[in-house]
Amino acid sequence: MWKMSVFLSIIWAVNLLYGEWFAFLIPSLSTCSWPHLQPSSSSSSSSSLLNEVENGSDYVKIAVVADPQLMDKTSLPLDPKSLALEIVQFYTDLYMRRAFVSSVLAFNPDVVLFLGDYFDGGYILSDQEWEESLGRFKHIFDLNMLRKNSNIKLYYISGNHDIGYENVNSRNPEIVKRHEIEFGASNFKVTLGKVDFIGIDAQTLDGHPQGKLTSETWDFVKNASQDIYSNPRVLLTHIPLYRPDFTPCGPHRSSPIVNQRIYRDGQNQEIWYQNYVTKNSTEVLLDLVRPALILSGHDHDQCTVTHMSKNVPVTEQTVGTISWQQGNLYPSFMLISATNNSTTTPQDAIFTQLCFLPMQTHIYLWYLSLFAMTLITVLIWPANEVVISRKLGNIMGNIKNIYSSFRSAIKEKNEDENCEYEEIWDAEGSMHLIKKAKKVSSTFVNESTSIERGNAVMRSKVRKQAGPDGDASTNPDVSIYVGSVRPNRSRGKMVIWRLLRGLRAIIVIAAINVPLYVLLVFKDWIDK
Repeated sequence: MWKMSVFLSIIWAVNLLYGEWFAFLIPSLSTCSWPHLQPSSSSSSSSSLLNEVENGSDYVKIAVVADPQLMDKTSLPLDPKSLALEIVQFYTDLYMRRAFVSSVLAFNPDVVLFLGDYFDGGYILSDQEWEESLGRFKHIFDLNMLRKNSNIKLYYISGNHDIGYENVNSRNPEIVKRHEIEFGASNFKVTLGKVDFIGIDAQTLDGHPQGKLTSETWDFVKNASQDIYSNPRVLLTHIPLYRPDFTPCGPHRSSPIVNQRIYRDGQNQEIWYQNYVTKNSTEVLLDLVRPALILSGHDHDQCTVTHMSKNVPVTEQTVGTISWQQGNLYPSFMLISATNNSTTTPQDAIFTQLCFLPMQTHIYLWYLSLFAMTLITVLIWPANEVVISRKLGNIMGNIKNIYSSFRSAIKEKNEDENCEYEEIWDAEGSMHLIKKAKKVSSTFVNESTSIERGNAVMRSKVRKQAGPDGDASTNPDVSIYVGSVRPNRSRGKMVIWRLLRGLRAIIVIAAINVPLYVLLVFKDWIDK
């Protein structure tokens, strides 16, 4: 029983180390890498470009994170102070912190881009509640450390869960102001390497043309797009651009395709929800910006589509959520390599690589399965250890019998090798062959005889010891009970005995692995 407990403890320890630690190291160790380090990522075969790919300093390394959407009182129908909501928040935050610190920052990016939706109910929360969520956000993504002790640059665009759509942000300018004080301007342009990144407030694009926020966003787009012959451009928008219904999203999508939905207020036609930017706004935006690449979020799942801008194809990459609680079983982030050198075409300036994070739901399901298997093992094995051993012995015996039968068949084939033939002539003059066994040396016969006699003497002694009355061991009517529990024990005592043995095994397993689990959790949760 102790050997089994130790074995199960080791199994649990290995699984915990993988699920709580090593799984988050896999992206940086094997499954993902910077696209400029992959020779196949280049769309050009020129030797000069290959030389640039070989030199990592020729590229700015950018990590892209989308839709963390921290859970709060608006996320689930639970009391805001309930223990259940606290537990859900903790494990959701813990996953994202591990994903960001152990998976994303392991690539040592120069820049991190956040594509919006930082809080689930950002525009609904009071100032105090918003500050609490902001503190969690800073802890999860280690922002205090990055801003003080790191050379990593951080850029943010707003999402619909942060400032709302037109019917919210146009009536509550303080929500937008609160967001911009912490995360910067909603519309911005920044040059990274030789690539211009243009971030826009997509929630205001389809608002009323005379609306303040909508006018500001379109004015910014026009000003940022004046010099179309400067650097290649990447458009950053939280809401994806328009595409026809049921447009395929590529091989990395795991959920059904989402089609366009726009809901407007019945009185003033202000938008209060939309899945994509409208078709007209998308066409104008593409014509003005002329991006080489579009990055978006909002959808929570991965999607790759191609738009046409002035008859030039433009790829849009929708990055999946980094959270495991936002409807995507396969959370992800993206790595971008932006060139530091002048290139002939925009396509040669930007390379992308989608990276997947551990599937937390599957990890927890495996823990449950392992727990069920552990219970079955500790409850069944002690009471049937002898029976199981006997069955294993029977199986091995059957294997030996099969092997012996096989050997016997071979022996029959080789029987002639151990025989000799004698010619005999009958009275009519016919010859017959008589098979006879080969003669065995007298030494061997004598040894065999002595062994047989020795065995006979020993059997005789055994019979004498048994006595004339016989022994219970030679009586075929006497049954022998084999097992770990005596037959005179009641069924209730046997059940209690099994439970106690199983409980002892579980205590041993828990005593080893619970401290290990707590250590792994707090190792990642505390600030370094």
